[in-house]
Amino acid sequence: MPQSPSVPLSRRSFSAWIAASAAAVGTGHAALWPHAAHAADAPVSSKLRIVIPANEGGGWDQTGRALGAAMLASGAVGSVVYENVGGKGGTIGLAKYAEKYDADPDTILMSGMVMVGAVALQKPAVTMAHVAPIARLTSDYEVVAVKADSPIKTPKDLIAQLRADAANTVIAGGSAGGVDHMYAGMLARVADASQTLVYQAHPGGAEVVEALESGKAAAGISGYSEFGEGLASGKLRAIGVSSKRPFQGIASVREQGVDADLANWRGVLTGRKVPPYRKAALLTVVRRATATDLWQKTIKQNNWDPFWMEGKDFENFLELDTAMAGPLIYLLKLKA
Repeated sequence: MPQSPSVPLSRRSFSAWIAASAAAVGTGHAALWPHAAHAADAPVSSKLRIVIPANEGGGWDQTGRALGAAMLASGAVGSVVYENVGGKGGTIGLAKYAEKYDADPDTILMSGMVMVGAVALQKPAVTMAHVAPIARLTSDYEVVAVKADSPIKTPKDLIAQLRADAANTVIAGGSAGGVDHMYAGMLARVADASQTLVYQAHPGGAEVVEALESGKAAAGISGYSEFGEGLASGKLRAIGVSSKRPFQGIASVREQGVDADLANWRGVLTGRKVPPYRKAALLTVVRRATATDLWQKTIKQNNWDPFWMEGKDFENFLELDTAMAGPLIYLLKLKA
């Protein structure tokens, strides 16, 4: 196991280092949607399969099905089928995809930072090296929420409680090693409680909400869309968001005095054995889908940030994100 750095990593430099994994690698295409497609464009594929490495209802599932619907609306494909393979932060779905569809030119895989982190933590036989990037679609931020009547009112309150009694301050979130877990680890590090963090992993946002409402967790971390209903009903209360600026009316954790920000991302991958011409065709399908009005409306409805990245930019970004995940998991002392 690698040794700890001889010079302690400051909170600010640590946060900046993590933020780099969510920043664009290179310039030009980042944060821009591709040019609009024409409705008259001919279909690129008669049938396409989207493998979603999660159970139905979560963020990956929402994104994958929204992308499929937009593909149909664009006319780029004739039909779309979905295959959900949940478990272990997407690593089970990744393994199945690599085994069954590595050379399939009509099957794509949804992916994102959750999968990258889960691979780094769990060290499975099949890794991100077994797939190839097509495009990054969105960025998303982590909302930190508590039960409406919780005494925790701000991120500083949560940090204080972690510092005082981390063993009894359960934080609920998604899969072990995923972006929720990483952000919990960042907060614990600020509180000097990395060794004693109690993280409760759940398969989806609905279970995180239940953990909060039942009192099984002191705080929960998930995407805004997973907490949206609970926040709207008044059962939950957001104390901060992991963006650098306010998001959906929620003050950022950073601007409230806790130096921790992090962005999730979701994108599309293909098999390593799919020939280059077919990868280019799949990119065309995704590009046309994300140019549709339907996709733009879905982005707004789900409060996702559009963040288009393709080609060498996305390849470099994914390589950097994968390289950083292992040291990040180690520094945050996350456990499977």
